[in-house]
Amino acid sequence: METGKSIYKDRGSKFLGFAETIETEDEAKARIAWYKKKYHDARHVCYAYRLGSDLWRTKDDGEPHGTAGLPILRAIDAQKRDKVLVVVVRYFGGTLLGTGGLMVAYREAAKGALNN
Repeated sequence: METGKSIYKDRGSKFLGFAETIETEDEAKARIAWYKKKYHDARHVCYAYRLGSDLWRTKDDGEPHGTAGLPILRAIDAQKRDKVLVVVVRYFGGTLLGTGGLMVAYREAAKGALNN
């Protein structure tokens, strides 16, 4: 399995983006669990995935509602990707980014991972 990766930094926070192909929702859930275990020391492990036009999921994982999972899903949809999971891991740098800053950071980390 090939994984696209990216790093986005803003005011001390580091966002690690990962994109990979998935075939089923069970596979997505297993990979999400793997990322949560591997990056257990991160503040947030947010994600979105799409499997066809009718099946998609997002998770903000403690970030303000709509500031993480939805921007990740929008990055997936902007590239018209399907059967893909994107996970963005955030290490908090001590400075609050605000909702706009968070949305940009998660979108850019997702976009970078999808492009790689």
